[in-house]
Amino acid sequence: MSVDHYENFPVASILMPRRLVPAVEAIYAFARSADDIADEGNAAPAERLAALAAYEAALDAIERGDSVDDSAAGPMFARLAEALARHALPLQPLRDLLSAFRQDVVTTRYADYAGLLDYCRRSANPVGRLMLGLYGSVDATNLRESDAICSALQLINFWQDVGIDIGKGRIYLPQEDLARFGVEEDQVARAQAGPAWRALMRFEVERARALMREGAPLATRLPGRIGWELRLVVQGGLRILEAIERADYDVFRRRPQLKRLDWPVLLWRALRM
Repeated sequence: MSVDHYENFPVASILMPRRLVPAVEAIYAFARSADDIADEGNAAPAERLAALAAYEAALDAIERGDSVDDSAAGPMFARLAEALARHALPLQPLRDLLSAFRQDVVTTRYADYAGLLDYCRRSANPVGRLMLGLYGSVDATNLRESDAICSALQLINFWQDVGIDIGKGRIYLPQEDLARFGVEEDQVARAQAGPAWRALMRFEVERARALMREGAPLATRLPGRIGWELRLVVQGGLRILEAIERADYDVFRRRPQLKRLDWPVLLWRALRM
């Protein structure tokens, strides 16, 4: 299991009330398929942007209350419209996701941490906000801590996938951090995990860990199943950071992932939160 902000949707989880499963599956299908448009296959940038524009037009139709043409996506948009209406969920988080996916098509570098967090605000945080909406748990404190957890998960996914992303021409590590630690892009391309790289990754791991811990109180405050689900998500993210550390920050040769033996640790830590 990796940590990916869409794979952390608790789709069909035994901890999720059955009444919420159709809505979660509809939102997940939208997010996953739109992300794949931006990131998978060999389509040209213009084709990807056009396909994402079609998704935006579908959201516009849902907002107007019009029927949605699902000819290219099966019943996905109809199911999404039903879920949004049934649970009175806002459209803006979905629009934010599309904004991030469009950015992925055209942006391959981030100058600073603030710019990267702005991307996380649109690429990851909407997931948590929609889940809070489904559980009727939206307030300012919950939103702030959910955003912290989701942004941390996105950062962790970036640190896991440095080697994969460079193959796609992308570097999510802030340029200011590369310069600060004296790491050149060609070192990343050559998968060189020397002292400077380890110092950089140590810094990024600690930053992601601090952000996750900032949001962690939400998992102990939310009641019932969503609280337990979120405890496992938080502990899974923290465990991935530990795996990066155990690999001595060499994420090129061995992508840190959770193994079967990690699950008893996660369950124990979730219980102790």
